[in-house]
Amino acid sequence: MVLVLLLCWNGVTQVNSQSVPALFVFGDSLVEVGNNNFLRTVARANYYPYGIDNGGPTGRFSNGYCLIDYIGDMVGVPSPPPFANPSSTGSKILNGVNYASASGGILDESGQHYGERYSMNQQIMNFEITLNQYKTMMNETSLSQYLAKSIAIVVSGSNDYINNYLLPGLYRTSFNYTAQEFGNLLVNNYVRQIQVLYSLGLRKFFLAGIGPLGCIPNQKARGFVPPGRCVDLVNQMVGFFNEGLRSMVDELNRNHSDAMFAYGNTFHVFTNILENPASYGEI
Repeated sequence: MVLVLLLCWNGVTQVNSQSVPALFVFGDSLVEVGNNNFLRTVARANYYPYGIDNGGPTGRFSNGYCLIDYIGDMVGVPSPPPFANPSSTGSKILNGVNYASASGGILDESGQHYGERYSMNQQIMNFEITLNQYKTMMNETSLSQYLAKSIAIVVSGSNDYINNYLLPGLYRTSFNYTAQEFGNLLVNNYVRQIQVLYSLGLRKFFLAGIGPLGCIPNQKARGFVPPGRCVDLVNQMVGFFNEGLRSMVDELNRNHSDAMFAYGNTFHVFTNILENPASYGEI
């Protein structure tokens, strides 16, 4: 998944590393660096084999680095620390903060069966707490310039499907909404959340779409599909969200000439890897 998102990143934007002072990361386990270590939840990655190839578990849902570590290297910014870590204050947050939380989603209720998590709405409130810290460290003009040059990376939405809509025994959303309606619901909530981040000063956004969830082991096991096949129905559901997100990004760019919103086509890149694995070398 790290490779997939990096390919999306390379495909949508080129960044002058000298102009990026900080990264602000919002989303789920794909970009988390340890927030859930400090929450009461079973959705944690602070134990082996996580981190086995990079000195041990840190809270990243990976054998080593996660996407944000690589992007930080690409733009010359250290991977930002997790918001929930009490030591993430002062000079330690000058290169940004990571608010991402495993099992969290666009909707507040998504993933609640795992325990505590930061939903997108809570992550935005956490960002406001960080802004209050910055206001004690720099004047208004400097803060405005700092935020405008920083990059917001948002990778969210997967849990609204796999830990909400696709769990009818725990959540009512699949009874209340068709797949199209649910995709629209997510996009409408998402655009409001992004606009709040814009209103708080951020101006550069990388917004990743959802990958082909019908191809992950969790859904293939539930979908009873033949070996080597994906659950097409689930991928079609995700498609409604991705189409809406792409349109949302176009509209945001039209309406905010002082900002940049980039869409990461995770679904396309991941599908290409699955269909043409030899093109990406040995695993």
